[in-house]
Amino acid sequence: MAWAILLVAGLLEIGWAIGLKYTEGFSRLVPSVLTLVAMAGSVLLLGLALKTLPIGTAYAVWTGIGAVGTAALGIILLGEPATAMRLASIGLIVSGIVGLKLVG
Repeated sequence: MAWAILLVAGLLEIGWAIGLKYTEGFSRLVPSVLTLVAMAGSVLLLGLALKTLPIGTAYAVWTGIGAVGTAALGIILLGEPATAMRLASIGLIVSGIVGLKLVG
């Protein structure tokens, strides 16, 4: 169950990271509120997952989910470049997340 909670926490991290772009410096109310709610939810769920998961593993997986998801959505939604090196780097992060899950 802790892994599922951590996954949702990571997804919320993606949400708030992308949401920051849409807040326009927290000058837009609805995106700002949604971003702040996602931030709080992400950290709260990470805290719940840490009741049973090791901190090093959980934090690395949480940030990895956020990094990969944010990079992917940056490419898909925001037109950021999808260079071979960038995609390979994302792949390395995914490899690390899978590795930590297998040993954690």
